[in-house]
Amino acid sequence: MGKKQRDCVSCGAPVGYLDREHCCRCRRRMKEQAAKAKCPSCGKDRVLQQDTGRCILCSRVCEQCGRPVRAAGNRLCRDCRRKTDRLAAQQPCPRCGKPGYLRETTGWCGPCSHPGSPKKPPRVCRECGRLRRHAGLGLCSPCWQKHPQRPFIRGEHLRERLADPPAWLGDFVAHVAARHCVARACGFVTDLGRLLEDEHSNSPQALLERSRRPGRSMGSFARALEDFFTLRGLALPTDQAERLAAGRRKRRVDAVPDTLRPAVVAFDASRMRAQDRARRAGTRPRSDHTLETALAILRDLALFLVEHRGKDDWALVDVHDVEAFLATLPRARKRRLTVLRQFFRFARSKHIVLVDPTRTLTAKEPNGFRGRTLTLDQQRDLFRRWTTDEDVHPYEALVGMLALLHGASSSEVRMLQVTDVDPVTQSVRLGKRPHPVPLDPASWDVLQRCLAHREAWPTANPHVMVTKGTKAGRSPASTAYLSHVLDACGYPPRTIRSTRLVDLVNTMDPKLVAAVFGMDPQAALIYLAGHIDEGRLPVSEPGRK
Repeated sequence: MGKKQRDCVSCGAPVGYLDREHCCRCRRRMKEQAAKAKCPSCGKDRVLQQDTGRCILCSRVCEQCGRPVRAAGNRLCRDCRRKTDRLAAQQPCPRCGKPGYLRETTGWCGPCSHPGSPKKPPRVCRECGRLRRHAGLGLCSPCWQKHPQRPFIRGEHLRERLADPPAWLGDFVAHVAARHCVARACGFVTDLGRLLEDEHSNSPQALLERSRRPGRSMGSFARALEDFFTLRGLALPTDQAERLAAGRRKRRVDAVPDTLRPAVVAFDASRMRAQDRARRAGTRPRSDHTLETALAILRDLALFLVEHRGKDDWALVDVHDVEAFLATLPRARKRRLTVLRQFFRFARSKHIVLVDPTRTLTAKEPNGFRGRTLTLDQQRDLFRRWTTDEDVHPYEALVGMLALLHGASSSEVRMLQVTDVDPVTQSVRLGKRPHPVPLDPASWDVLQRCLAHREAWPTANPHVMVTKGTKAGRSPASTAYLSHVLDACGYPPRTIRSTRLVDLVNTMDPKLVAAVFGMDPQAALIYLAGHIDEGRLPVSEPGRK
């Protein structure tokens, strides 16, 4: 053994050779490590085999399924070996000829040794009169599947199985049977039995929370339970709307670059606290749509700064960056600048920025109405379409006629309920208007078409417009549905309503129009002809004052 010359640079052990810096153990470990590489199958540092390019464990694979085989002497994995052994033990059955395990008593396979009970002979169905096999209550299978008593029979069977059935079980079965098809109602009763038979609490609120599915949709069963419990005052509504709003805000915040995201997160948290304070104080809190729109604007600004301006810190933003961002969408300048002022005011209070870059920016725009309106010929075409064309959907005709003749907004028609319709005076109550709106004969006929279309659906929804997604509940039609209900005619509801408002404001007193429509007086003044089109004003003849 050589004399110690120096210490090993890796572990500090003695090194007995002049030309070495590592001890014998470290040299051996380094040599073994140099011979290893990352295995493409398992990802571990192993010595790769030359024929397969993988480690020795991953090189041994099953010949049938390709799964790894750990034992060196095996050619098949555990599952394939068991399957092979089972197949080897099977023999062809003398009776059916299929491979199986022959019984010693009969010499046949299991199905042949123990045949099932013979099928019952077909009988005449008491519903359809056809000769078919009996399914239940003297009905064939198709008639039994759509029999209206199936949910109630399943509910009775569930009541017999439960040791302490709830008192509202029968009412729930009747509730879902009246609003859903037979198959879905039976499925809801089955899902309810699964919840009632587990070890958790069976209180209505606990059942409602356990019935919710994870994700963006709580599920049709949870919605049915929520409608039933809230309608009878047994449980509080779920926070599904708040969860969806939180998910939308999170997706917008996550899209912000990492370096700019903490400030946006803090801004969102402050706005949520302000919304909660306003809600507790009874004032007008910001809506979820307003908060989401603000986060979308900040997301677009952050992406613009990183991708086009090369800045990854809010402190580096100047007025030129904000001006360039606002120039990308000139028509949204006012709305975007309002949000950016709020954000940079918050950032300056939290010492994220030293100077507010939006302090000197302005968004001066005329207050007059700048939207589109329809000509008289276009209005006549729409009136003929909605009053004479039988192929037009009743909901399209209702939304169009109320907007064209009565200036009704999409939200007013969306929230219109059956109780708001007065058949004696032929009037309806729209939104927050102080007085009922009398309908002309054409509009009343369109409304009757909608009510007849609604009566054809087995629904308890109180609204006039009922869709496939809302017929089982009590909520109004979605805003997305209302935004596309007039796509077939080619004009949006806002354009049709604005046409009516422009005509009323320029032919009547704007304050009177605002009072009838429940609008702010200043909101009606922007529709005056002086703000819209000078051609609407009467032109004086030459020489006449």
